[in-house]
Amino acid sequence: MKLLPTFLLLVSFSLHAQTPAPLLTLKASTDHADALYQIGETATFTIEAKQDGKPLAEGKVVCVFSKDGVQPQPPQTLNVRDGKATLVGKLDEPGFLLLRATSGKASAMAGAGYAPLEIKPSMPVPEDFDAFWTAQKAELAKVPMKSMLTPVQAPVKGVDAFDVQIDCLGKPVSGYFGRPKNAKAKSLPAILHVHGAGVRSANLGSAYWAANEGGMLSLDINAHGIPNGKPKEFYDALTAGELKGYPQIGNQDREQCYFKGMFLRLIRAIDFLTAQPEWDGKTLIVYGSSQGGFQAFAAAGLDARVSFICAGVPAGCDHTGSQANRVNGWPKIVPNDAEGKPNAAALQASRYFDNVNFATRAKCQGAAVTVGFIDTTCPPTSVYAAYNALTVAKVIHTDVLAGHTNTPAASKFMQDAALKHVRAMK
Repeated sequence: MKLLPTFLLLVSFSLHAQTPAPLLTLKASTDHADALYQIGETATFTIEAKQDGKPLAEGKVVCVFSKDGVQPQPPQTLNVRDGKATLVGKLDEPGFLLLRATSGKASAMAGAGYAPLEIKPSMPVPEDFDAFWTAQKAELAKVPMKSMLTPVQAPVKGVDAFDVQIDCLGKPVSGYFGRPKNAKAKSLPAILHVHGAGVRSANLGSAYWAANEGGMLSLDINAHGIPNGKPKEFYDALTAGELKGYPQIGNQDREQCYFKGMFLRLIRAIDFLTAQPEWDGKTLIVYGSSQGGFQAFAAAGLDARVSFICAGVPAGCDHTGSQANRVNGWPKIVPNDAEGKPNAAALQASRYFDNVNFATRAKCQGAAVTVGFIDTTCPPTSVYAAYNALTVAKVIHTDVLAGHTNTPAASKFMQDAALKHVRAMK
């Protein structure tokens, strides 16, 4: 007889309201080690509740299943006896079954993937998608690529480091550039590091990549074209002022969408790297997580000079998921009205900034993507929608118990993939 898949959630809580709830722990145990299932297959979840490290003799846990955060099912209240309770669930379509278990202030989640490689785009690529971006790049090309390099202290020996400012449409490209000392012409691969959400300086520490694999050109840029190396108060002021809520700026107009400028800075950063006399002429990696993963997909879709991308828990995936009764990816730039209907203008504009559509245009040699099965910021359903749209060689790392984070395993996966690509291109 076939055993049913079994998940194990460890739920810790207190019986007394005046006692703070202990930390909740979550584990998964199943005969499907990768937590992936066939459509319609039943998954059995076992909830284990502990108090003070010991199985709870008796208590209650409220459980809610959903399609990765949307269309929640009615809550189920389970009686915990001797520290355990069980329930079953399933999906009859490609996607993710998300379980939330709560008791008081304690909570836990587990996710099960149902044929995620079959998740399709929620909407087609706009007919004028390519024409729109061709026009944007033509405007960028009118701006001469002038750069200013200011020497800074490198974080690693044998490397020259610079604060670099590069002219662009609107805000400049602003970052830190690392270059091996005495590098020969046309000898070095290049890597562009791009940032997750937030307002911060470029990361000088990324210049250590310049010492990898016998030497690389390494450029780390902040997402907003703002000065680097300023006090925390400088970035806090921008966060509270000019850049407050920036992901939603211009979300109803493709010409005004904030991400348009961000992505044009990507192209100008690539212009800079490929103009360096030391670049080998063939190897260019774009590497980032969350909003950085969003930028990695965009770079691959917009610029054929990109040879490989590493996109950890990528944002910007499937903005129009609601049109297929699915969850939208971060930053949810399509708001809903009081009746739950998406804003029509934002829905249309978002399609020009969607990783699902960028993926279809990617011409790079490969892509490495990571996903967390309980990620409620960049939900796995949205990530797979973009991953599946890639037509290039690709590989995905799954973290069954991870939310929106780079686990050590995911970080190693991305780094190894990038360096493997560099070696393969030599």
